[in-house]
Amino acid sequence: MITVRKSADRGNAEHGWLKSRHTFSFADYYDPRFMGFSNLRVINEDRIAGATGFDTHGHRDMEIISYVIEGELKHQDSMGTNTVIKPGEVQRMSAGTGVRHSEYNNLSDKETHFLQIWITPEKTGITPSYGQKSFANDFSCSDMILVASRDGRNGSITINQDVDMYAVKAQDIGEKKLKTYPHRHIWVQVIKGDVTADGTALQAGDGAAIQEVESVKLQWSKDAEFIVFDLP
Repeated sequence: MITVRKSADRGNAEHGWLKSRHTFSFADYYDPRFMGFSNLRVINEDRIAGATGFDTHGHRDMEIISYVIEGELKHQDSMGTNTVIKPGEVQRMSAGTGVRHSEYNNLSDKETHFLQIWITPEKTGITPSYGQKSFANDFSCSDMILVASRDGRNGSITINQDVDMYAVKAQDIGEKKLKTYPHRHIWVQVIKGDVTADGTALQAGDGAAIQEVESVKLQWSKDAEFIVFDLP
């Protein structure tokens, strides 16, 4: 069963320095039909104007993933982390018992475009932690790359939940069959290009919830970029 969440139907927030599209209910945007999907709680597509960003604020008991599409995102937090996230990199912050952080566009004259993703954790009250890795070399093969998982296999970043997160930044057209189980939940989020999931066409900004299947056939266009979550 596939349910499509069209890009144009997402929540919209305009704050001058920030333009955001919300796949699920977030902040002032509320839709009881879209409160999340399995443990996937937030997918915000954010565009931050140059030299602006989110001032220091707190989180707890949430797995927060930042995926930069274009630009640079500067991240600082109360764990002592001070880093810049660039395209091809994935960052995970486990908020656990509590962490404070800020996120700024590291460029003064260009917009930074990124996805902010929240996943509810398997265990609460853990010690806050952080992980970041570049997958730029892996993406050059135009395949689905495992970028985050509970066990950190195949060089992926560890995450405090039974989730496999894959990313594709295609140089060429491609196709992949993702094997899963009927009790699992699959979410596909398209960033760029054209993607089909079991024959259902998806375009930039679209999402798709897929349930009660043993596998998903994914096909994509040249220069497509998208993320796939395999969730409990």
